[in-house]
Amino acid sequence: MTRLHLIARLKQRDEDALIEVMNTYGDYLLRTAYLLVKDHQLAEEAVQDTFITAFEKIHQLEDAAKLKSWLTTIIINRCRSYMRKNSWKNLLPTIDFNLFQLFKEDTSAGNPEDFLLQWEGNQQLSAAIQQLDYKYREVITLFYYNEMKITQIALHTHANENTVKSKLKRARTLLKDILLKGEESDEATTANHKTTAR
Repeated sequence: MTRLHLIARLKQRDEDALIEVMNTYGDYLLRTAYLLVKDHQLAEEAVQDTFITAFEKIHQLEDAAKLKSWLTTIIINRCRSYMRKNSWKNLLPTIDFNLFQLFKEDTSAGNPEDFLLQWEGNQQLSAAIQQLDYKYREVITLFYYNEMKITQIALHTHANENTVKSKLKRARTLLKDILLKGEESDEATTANHKTTAR
C-alpha cells in the first residue's frame, strides 16, 4: 500500500490507517520524545498527543512523502510544550543508545574517534547528554540520533541554519566538558580509594 493511499485513508477518518501509522512510526517517535524530555511516561503522552494531533490535522499535510518529517515536527513541538510547563532538570535516567559519531563534524577537536574510544560503553555519554539544557539536547538528538541535516533541523525547529550550527557546536563543547569532568572525578575517586587502602 502506498503512502499516498494511507494519507487518503487518514483524511477519510479511517482509524485502521491511524493504527498503521502508529505501528510504523510509534517506536521512532517514542525514542525521540524520550531523549528530549527524559521521562518515559511523559514521552508516551507526547507520542499519543502527536498521533491525535496528526489525525485531527491530517488535511494540513500537503505532501504524503513528508509524513515522517511532519510527525517529527509535531513531536518536537509537543516536547517543547511539556518542557515549558514542567521542570524536569533533576531527572537523569540512564538511557542506552549509540552516538558513536558525536563529534564527527567538530574538526577543531582533533580526532573525534579517539576522543570517544576512551569511554567504556555509552552510559557516561547518555548521562552527559541528559545534563544539557533542552535547546542543546534537542539539536544533539535530531542531528545524531535522528540523523537530520542542519537544514532539516532548522526547518523543524523554526530556527535559521546558523543558529542550529551554533547550538550544535556549543552542545558538543558542553558535552566534552561534562565528560572530561566526569573522567577527572573518576580518577580522583580511584586515587582516594588507593590512599585509603594503604
